[in-house]
Amino acid sequence: MKKSLFSLTVGGFGIGMTEFVMMGILPDISRTLNISIPVAGHLISAYALGVVLGAPLLVGIAGNYPPKKILLGLMAMFTFCNALSAFAPNYEIMMLTRLLSGLPHGAFFGVGAVVASRLATPGKEAQAISMMFAGLTIANIIGVPLGTYIGHTMSWRITFLIIAVVGLITVLSIQQLLPAMPPVSESSILKDLKLFTRVEPWLILGITAIGTGGLFAWFSYIAPLLTEVGGFRSDQITWILVLAGVGMAVGNLISGMAADSISPIKATALFLSLMVVCLIVVSFVAPFKIPLLVMTFITGAISFTLGAPIQILMIRASNGSEMLASSVSQAGFNIGNALGAYLGGLPIAAGLGYTSPQWVGAMLAFTGFLMAVMMYFRQKSVAKTEVLA
Repeated sequence: MKKSLFSLTVGGFGIGMTEFVMMGILPDISRTLNISIPVAGHLISAYALGVVLGAPLLVGIAGNYPPKKILLGLMAMFTFCNALSAFAPNYEIMMLTRLLSGLPHGAFFGVGAVVASRLATPGKEAQAISMMFAGLTIANIIGVPLGTYIGHTMSWRITFLIIAVVGLITVLSIQQLLPAMPPVSESSILKDLKLFTRVEPWLILGITAIGTGGLFAWFSYIAPLLTEVGGFRSDQITWILVLAGVGMAVGNLISGMAADSISPIKATALFLSLMVVCLIVVSFVAPFKIPLLVMTFITGAISFTLGAPIQILMIRASNGSEMLASSVSQAGFNIGNALGAYLGGLPIAAGLGYTSPQWVGAMLAFTGFLMAVMMYFRQKSVAKTEVLA
């Protein structure tokens, strides 16, 4: 890995920790704030909403600045807002701090993906982007289990203080390691918004938002699934999340190589179809410990194969608005986060049990798969028309 990409990996680690640790400490937060687990799940949705709002807004405001300055500002904001979460006295304040913490998320990955692709060796752009997303997977191997353990045994507030420290380290590493780069392009928000006048970006956004909703319907409620259905003790969740994180790391590596070797849209359709199968299998094997552990690893791997191909798809469809397009795809992932957490919680609240979100997730992933197939044939038709012309 190029040294210049390391700061993006560290930033991905901090963002991955704050996003995914919520799933592990959800029962602890619900007890402390005197709310139910489905209501606590709304904190996941609040963070995702912050990503959706912040991605286009912050990139639109800062789009003409050099990427290094943008990334420094975003991580400073991330650090401050996560520190605030550590001191939230009640549910309402925690909702607000989670919303604010999500604002820089999509913009950071959006700008970071463009920077990574510019620093990459030609033909290796997806693999360079996957190195940034590797921070997310490392977070799920180390940061999320550690934060979950601290949340269970000490206090979830300490977990958020640790996240703030990671944010500060990211600011310092960006300052020291990332080279100065000129603005991506001379642009204006009106010019960039023309991105949304074309069909392809909307299709990619739909694939991302709906398809990845399947992942979050599963992962948002993984802690109660493991304890209430799988029969694991609460103190075992930490190590099971490590297993899921290792799976995510493997999936991320596969993602970059697949997107560089086959077309990104083929990779996206393939991985979404595999996600459908995994989620259905999880719902059947959940009462059995060993099969559930195996599927936790496999589902974790499949869930992280979508990042790089979707980013490449959106950058290629940007038509000169790379940072906004890349950030919007991150907004799409977190619409999926909010959608999966919300829809996955509905059958739980209705008394259908903790395996029911897997079926919701499978339906979302299947819908995303159908949209990916639609986009594949659309791209094929456009390419054929261009050849004939």
